[in-house]
Formats: sequence, structure tokens, C-alpha cells
Amino acid sequence: MSESRDIDLIDELRAFPAETPWVEFKANNTEPEVIGKRCSALSNAARIEGRDCAYMLWGIEDASHAVIGTRFNPDVEKAHGQPLQLWLANSLRPSLAFSFRVANHPQGRVVVLEIPAATGAPVAFRNIAYIRIGSATPKLTDYPDRYQQLIERLLPYRWEQGIARQYATGDDVLNLLDYSQYFRLTKQPLPDNRAGIFDGLAADRLIVRDVGDRWNITNLGAILFATRLGDFEASLARKGVRFVAYGGNNRTAPVTHRHDGQKGYAAGFEGMVSYLNDLLPKNEHIGLALRVAHPLFPELAIRELVANALIHQDMTVTGAGPQIELFNDRIEITNPGCSLVKLERMIDLPPRSRNEALASLMRRMGICEEQGSGLDKVVHLVEVFQLPPPLFKADANSMQVVLYGPRTFAEMTPDERVRACYFHAVLKFLGGDKMKNATLCVRLGIDPKNASQASGLINKTLNAGRIRVADPDHPRAGYVPHWA
Repeated sequence: MSESRDIDLIDELRAFPAETPWVEFKANNTEPEVIGKRCSALSNAARIEGRDCAYMLWGIEDASHAVIGTRFNPDVEKAHGQPLQLWLANSLRPSLAFSFRVANHPQGRVVVLEIPAATGAPVAFRNIAYIRIGSATPKLTDYPDRYQQLIERLLPYRWEQGIARQYATGDDVLNLLDYSQYFRLTKQPLPDNRAGIFDGLAADRLIVRDVGDRWNITNLGAILFATRLGDFEASLARKGVRFVAYGGNNRTAPVTHRHDGQKGYAAGFEGMVSYLNDLLPKNEHIGLALRVAHPLFPELAIRELVANALIHQDMTVTGAGPQIELFNDRIEITNPGCSLVKLERMIDLPPRSRNEALASLMRRMGICEEQGSGLDKVVHLVEVFQLPPPLFKADANSMQVVLYGPRTFAEMTPDERVRACYFHAVLKFLGGDKMKNATLCVRLGIDPKNASQASGLINKTLNAGRIRVADPDHPRAGYVPHWA
């Protein structure tokens, strides 16, 4: 945190006509119990007021807001035999990432205590939650209306709302973000002045106002529109998409292509998809004297799966980002974070996203499908191309989708055949129909004269508990997923 920002912050807070519920000025009162109660009260009040942080400032006269300086030194103060900051940290629940900072203001020495607004639960000091009422600090439970307001406004932490670059100048914003792409993708005319550009970016919370005519670039703004992710902190830079292509069917094969994405997801998406499509294996077909190359994988399916990985990853997992690996016979797309939906229900249930703002904006820009229509379209395209069914895999730390290249029914594994049958039943059900032997033959490219192969597969899928007879009284009516 720069001292110049703290000085601008101090002057901005002093400019308020009076103390607010989330700001308190002091001269030299350093009583630990008072500080602890105020931390609880100000944090809770900041959430009610829709502020990200609350502040206590020492060295400011309460009445006039003049800088008078302070002798308070939070690094040496003690509380009950402990360092003040350690004692405070142990006395506040849930834990607060507060910070004391000393600013050498031109008019005197000021100590700033920055207190994050409450998230998840009211902040309590020594097991009692407080609130700010005027200059008083009563118990929160004594004011049920304020308590209810606070409960309604307590939100879980949203990574998108975090700050990727603080106290940025206007020039910094224009250099760090590909703002022209934002206006193009959201189908808005590019403003002809800086104020219009900043207003547009702020409307979608890609940037938020800081102090002293400066801006904060949010994580949402950086991850979507960074000109270069490496210009931000390493934790964000590592969220760039990593692509590796192998010259074989496993990771022991030579690496033929490697690319680490440097642009924000929205700014670089079209270029990334184009780069990937150029490398996808293709089959050549000669017809009417023309040689035509057909991709082995449906390009729209690849696009949707990549967008899905970007949207649904767990951004709080450090040191990891989405990864795309291309082999001769398949493509694997992996993102950090476990799946929030059961794997077998991924194509019929609406997705649950950890990053709602990110997902909403990417859908608005046409980068991915409307909510709930993406993965079922992927599976449909796989059926049209008569490919083996995709494989969804998950563990405690990651989610992976594997898309396979062409293989005949005879070449599929038993598990793949059962999975293909189940997915086909799901798609039919979603379309208001039922799976039948004939439709499964078409899906798997089985000659009708070999329909017994489809019948055998249906029986195996029934025995596996993945499908059921739609109407037990009329077994020939067809089959539906087991959960239908």
C-alpha cells in the first residue's frame, strides 16, 4: 500500500461533513478495549452501508477533521501483555484481515486502521457483536432492525469483487485493460472520451473508484480484459489458460506446441479458440474433385467446453489455472476446483457457478451459451459426429472433461458404450422424447440389421442402474434416465 494513496484516503475521509457509521477519528485514544469494540462496530456498519472497508484514524481532530498528529504507535502498543495487533486478531471473530498503517501527512503523523467489512457473519469482539449508532457503540442485538439489515447484506466472498490493482491512474487503466474489446464484445459504441470509457467499465464493475481520482481494477476486470495478465500479481497471472499439444496419445510423447495465455479471457478468447482450432486434427474427404478437411472434434463443442472451464473454475485455488491438452486421439480440458454438480447430472441440471459475475458477463458477450444450455449442446454435437461420449472426471482439486476423437462402436470400451447409452437417454428425455433401440442404433452408427447390439447395450445400461423403462406396463415405449 503506497503512502500517497493513504494520504489521499485520509483527505477524502476528512472531507466528509461528519463521522460516518464506518469512519471514526481519534487523537490519541489507544485503549485496547475501545479499539476492539470499534473494530466490530465499524466492520458491521460498513457492510450495512455497502462499503468494502471501515476506518479508524488517529491524529485527526473529531470536531474539525483537522490533522493534529498522533503519538500512537500500533507496532509497540500492548494489550493484556500481548502485542496489540495479535491481541486484536485473537479477540475478533470471524477473523479480520485488518491493517494498521502510518502515513506522514503534510500536516502531521496519522495512523490508519483499515477494517474489512463483515462477510459471512457479524463481526464480534470477545463474542459480542457491536454496531455504530452515531458516536456510540452499542451491542448489535440491542438494535434488531440493524441486525436484520446486516444479516440481509452479509454475502459470501466473491473473488470477482477483489482488487487486482489498487490506486491506478486513468492512464494505468487504459494501458492495463483492453477496453476497446469490452465495448466491442458488449456491443456498445466506443466512447470518444476518457470519462465515457471509465463510466462503461465501472458499470460492469471492471473498475471501481478509489481515492484521489484513482481507480481500482477488480479481479473481474483483470481476468476478462487484461492486456497482459503478467502485469498483475502472480496469483492472477497464473490464471492464464495453458495449452499443450503432444505428438502422440500420452504425455510421454514429444510436445509439439505450447502456449501460455497472456490476455484476459474475454480479450483473448477468439484468438485462443482460433489457435486451438488450427491445431485440431482433421480428416480429409475428397468429393467432386475437391479436397475438404473435416475436424475430428466439433469446434462448437470445443468452444463451449473451454468457456465452461474458464467460468466454473475455483479462482481461490492458487498457482493453477485452466489447462487444455491436445493428444492425437483426444482433448482434455481441466480447471481448478471440484464440480458443484454430480457428474452424471452435468448435462441436465443448470450449472452452479462460483463466479456468477464472470459467467453472466461472458454469456452477455456471447462467449458461451445461455445458462443451462452448454453441456447438453456439447453432448448433442458429439452424437451428431458419432464420437465416443465425453468423459467427466473430478477430484477434490479439479474438474476435467475429455473429448475423444472418432472411434467405431466396436472400438469403444464397455464403459464408453454404457455412458453413450445413458447420455443418449438424457438428451432424448430433455427433448421430450424417449430412447429406443432404433434411436440408439443411429447414435452409435449401428446397422439396423445388427440392432441386437443396441438391445444388448440397453440391457447392460439397465443393469448398471443408469436408465429405466419409461412405462413398465409398456416396455416398448422406450427408456429414460434413472432419475427421470
